[in-house]
Amino acid sequence: MKKTAFCAIHEKVGAKMVPFAGFYMPVQYEGLLIEHETVRKSLGVFDVSHMGEIWVKGPHALEFVQWVTSNDASVLTDGKVQYSCFPNGKGGIVDDLLVYRINAETYLLVVNASNIEKDWNWISSQNKMNAVLYNASDEISQLAIQGPLALKAMQKLTDTPIMDMEYYTFKKVTFAGIKDVIFATTGYTGAGGCEIYFANEDAEKVWNAVFEAGAEFGIKPIGLGARDTLRLEMGYCLYGNDIDDTTSPIEAGLGWITKFTDAKDFIDKDVLLAQKKNGVARKLVGFEMIDKGIARHGYDIVDADGKVIGVVTSGSPSPSLKISIGMGYVPTALAKVGSEIYISIRDKKILAKVVKLPFYKG
Repeated sequence: MKKTAFCAIHEKVGAKMVPFAGFYMPVQYEGLLIEHETVRKSLGVFDVSHMGEIWVKGPHALEFVQWVTSNDASVLTDGKVQYSCFPNGKGGIVDDLLVYRINAETYLLVVNASNIEKDWNWISSQNKMNAVLYNASDEISQLAIQGPLALKAMQKLTDTPIMDMEYYTFKKVTFAGIKDVIFATTGYTGAGGCEIYFANEDAEKVWNAVFEAGAEFGIKPIGLGARDTLRLEMGYCLYGNDIDDTTSPIEAGLGWITKFTDAKDFIDKDVLLAQKKNGVARKLVGFEMIDKGIARHGYDIVDADGKVIGVVTSGSPSPSLKISIGMGYVPTALAKVGSEIYISIRDKKILAKVVKLPFYKG
């Protein structure tokens, strides 16, 4: 079981620790509901150092990124970030990721913790243009400081203006006295804020500075439990639940990160283009429970006759909305907003309806 550079701090402040993606991680501190609300209303800090970081460098860096990812990285300029996915050569998804353009010959790929080795093996096998690849995952720590007050608090720690940064951009800054920290206005909560990358050896210094800067705003450490409810309220996909090697980005509603331009050739381009043109048999939808019940990952979705038509990929009570919500794949005919579906809970049909994402409108 791997440990992040913050593990001792989590234990010291009383976090409930659990195995997650091969790491020993905090699932909650004070409790999921208070942590969720803290991020929505003020600011909270997630240790996301388990995420993977892979550098792509050299004169063929862009050509490589274009081939292995579905989005069009050629539109990126220095300091821009892009959400994308790795198609798997069979119409499915190896992983979803963020692509950072440092400069014309340097890109940073940020991938999911559970897929680091899988992603590395996959992209290495696809490196026909001999880009320079380097897996820096074990060297880099990452904190996500999320919430409407996050940038205001973090501005105290850098002389570089950050409060007016556009969404999905980044700067290299001196942060808490540490040079070349990557400061990105990205996140997985829909609450605003930033994600910062730095060397493992600076972890404790950064953690202490962040909490000191945020103290007047009520900053709290936040666990994986609230991270999941926050992302679900936004309708953000979780790899291994809502997307995987058997789901296509078109089915998953990720057509917006799948770009079919003449200048871009990429893995599965023809397969995915055919899906976009001809349609798909199923789609990922968001739904709200109408009858009382909580939809959980793996529960069957059924029709009025009780016939299984799909599966719940994510589900939970929504702390912000005070209703039960979920996502799952259903036949395209039932993917329209307002469609009635049923969740099979203990052999009972519990009514739900398809709604437009995100669930939480802020």
